[in-house]
Amino acid sequence: MQFDLNEEQQALAESLSRLLDDHYGFEKRRAIAGSEAGWSDAAWNKLAELGVTALGIPEAFGGLGGGAGDRLPVMKAFGRALLLEPYLASSVLGATAVREAASEAQKSALLPALPSGELRLAWAHDETGGRNEALWIETRARHDGGQWRLDGAKSLVLHAGAASRFVVSARVNADPSADPSADLNADLNADLNADLTADVRADVSADVSPGMNGHASDEHGLALFLVDAGSARLRPYRLIDDTPAGELILDGAVAEPLGDPADHARALAAIRAAEAAGTAAVCADMVGTMESAFSLTTAYVSTRKQFGRLIGEYQALRHRISEMAVALEMARSMAIAAAVAVDDAASPNAATDLPRAKLAIGRHARALCQAAIQSHGGIGMTEEYAVGHCLRRIHVLDQLFGDVDAQAARLARM
Repeated sequence: MQFDLNEEQQALAESLSRLLDDHYGFEKRRAIAGSEAGWSDAAWNKLAELGVTALGIPEAFGGLGGGAGDRLPVMKAFGRALLLEPYLASSVLGATAVREAASEAQKSALLPALPSGELRLAWAHDETGGRNEALWIETRARHDGGQWRLDGAKSLVLHAGAASRFVVSARVNADPSADPSADLNADLNADLNADLTADVRADVSADVSPGMNGHASDEHGLALFLVDAGSARLRPYRLIDDTPAGELILDGAVAEPLGDPADHARALAAIRAAEAAGTAAVCADMVGTMESAFSLTTAYVSTRKQFGRLIGEYQALRHRISEMAVALEMARSMAIAAAVAVDDAASPNAATDLPRAKLAIGRHARALCQAAIQSHGGIGMTEEYAVGHCLRRIHVLDQLFGDVDAQAARLARM
C-alpha cells in the first residue's frame, strides 16, 4: 500500500515534531502528569496555534478539513511524545460526533470554537456493563417539563475534567401510550420480579428493557446529547499511563439534543463514525509509541556495555531488535490501512480492515514494548525512564474501542 504525505501534511508533521521535541520532552511530560489537571493548557494552545486542532473540522467552520489520513502523522507524533493533552477526546471523538449528528445551527455554534482550542469536548459513550460492546447504552433520555434530562453513568470518559461540554449517547424513552405491549410488559415484569431472585432479576432486566428500544445493545432508539460540564457529577481519576479520565454521573442532568433526537439512524451513524475515527487515531498513536520504544531501545543497546562489549553486539539482542523492527513495520502498514478504512468507509473491505488493524497493532505493540523493557533490564521498569511508560500507554490504547480479544471476536462474527 502506497501512502505518501503531501507537502502540507509533511510540513505540519515536521513542525509538530519540532514543537514536541522543544517543548514536550519526557521530563516536561512527567511534570505535566504530576500537575493537578494532568495536562498542559500552554501545550494545548501551542497545538491550536499550529493548526493541529483544526484537522477534521470542515473549512466552512474555520477548520482545515481532512480525515483520518491527515491525522495519521499527527497521532504518531503524539504517540512518540506520550502526549497527555485532550486531542483524542475533543478534536477526534467529540468533533466527529458533532460534525455527523448536529444541526446546522449547532455546527455553526460549536465547530468554529474547536480549532482555536477555546471549546473542549469529551466523548461520554462507554458504560461499565458494556464489556467492549460498542452500542451498549443503558443511559436513558426523557423529556420532562420542556427539557431533556439524562439518567445513567458513563465510564472511561477521556479528559472529562478538561471538557467544557460532553457529547453523551443515550436511549430515548418511548411513550408507553404509543406502545400497545407496554401494559403486557409491565404485568410480565411484575410477575417476574415477584418470583425471581435479585440475581436472576438482573439478568432478565438486561434482556427485557422498558419501552420500544430493546435491550441495552440494541441499534434502535439511540440519540446524542450535549451536557454542560456543570450539569453532571464527575468522579475524576488517572489511567495507568497518567491520562486524565473520569466517570460521569447523570442524575437528571439537563441536556440539549445533538440534532433531531427522533433521528435514531443519524445518531447511530454518528456514534459509529466517532468510534471509527477514534480507532484509527489510536492505531496511529500506538505506532508512534512503538517508534519511541524502539528508538530508546536501539540507542540503549548501542551505548550500554557489559563484560567489555556493547550489549547490542550480542546475537540474542540483535535478533530481538530485528523482531522489533519487523513488528514496527507491520504496525505502520496496519495504521495506514485503518486510516484508509475510515476515510473510505464505503469500500468493501473497510468493515473488516479497521478491527483487523486494531488487532494486529495491539499484538505487535505489546510485544515490541515488552521486548524493549527486557532489553533495558531493571531500568526499563523505573518511573524515571520513558520506555516503561510506553508499555503503559500501549496497555491503555489497546483497551480503547475494544482490545485485541474484542477485535478478534468482532472479526469472527463477521
